[in-house]
Amino acid sequence: MRNSTMLETKASLGSVSSDLPVVVLKPSRGWSALNLKDLWRYRELIYFLVWRDIKVRYKQAVLGIGWAILQPVVTMIIFTVIFGNLAGLSSDGKPYPLFSVSAIIPWTLFAGGLSRASMSLVGNSNLLTKVYFPRLVIPLSAVVAGLVDFGISFLVMLVMMFYYGYPITWNFFWLIPLTLLTITAALAVGLWLAALNVQYRDVSHMIPFLMTVWQYASPVVYSTRTIPEKWRLIYGLNPMVGVIQGFRWVILGGTPPDQLIFVSIAVVLALLVGGLYYFRRMEKTFADMV
Repeated sequence: MRNSTMLETKASLGSVSSDLPVVVLKPSRGWSALNLKDLWRYRELIYFLVWRDIKVRYKQAVLGIGWAILQPVVTMIIFTVIFGNLAGLSSDGKPYPLFSVSAIIPWTLFAGGLSRASMSLVGNSNLLTKVYFPRLVIPLSAVVAGLVDFGISFLVMLVMMFYYGYPITWNFFWLIPLTLLTITAALAVGLWLAALNVQYRDVSHMIPFLMTVWQYASPVVYSTRTIPEKWRLIYGLNPMVGVIQGFRWVILGGTPPDQLIFVSIAVVLALLVGGLYYFRRMEKTFADMV
């Protein structure tokens, strides 16, 4: 009787377990497939990580989301006084405050997303060592979280456009692909730095310096027209050149972006594909080294 009961129990357990999905975890070999479809399966985790990052950022902050407004405004004032008035840099005949803020807002989205993505794996070491999920979720959610600040600071630009008499045109629809290009650029570079930061902690010290140099290598405080024609193609290898050029065209009008934006798009795609494969290759070592 007892044996028959045990057999029935095992049979019932077998039938139940056969209905459950089986996930086999094993280290990848060589250049593994990207398996980007796993991101869709873990979309709820991305949402919760994004929401967590936003809450942690403004937890116990006196100004709260006001920092998303204060940062671009103060930066715009400093750039206007130093580079617009004292240095006299060209703004292509546009009001320098609006000229600078049209670049500051996408730059802040890019720089913030890249910095958070680069530090995301080390900052979430407890998750990496305890539970399975696609590790790409962590830097991706870190970049996407910056869209909240971007949306709030964008209101500042709309107010300034109204103040200086610049209307909203149909070109504003181009802000969607331009914003997507910005976060893609941040993710592309962030994947490389995030994987490197796990192995070499010097990366965390390098990032602030890299962002400072990159900002002045991008047309944030000056116009792309100041770049000599023979250097423009090389200058376009900076992915933020095309992004800022596109944002200024949408906001300030004038001539559409030239070939620099296509060079920037090609560079972003190359960095993204290479970053994805490098990240996947190094992913199997994260839990041991973090």
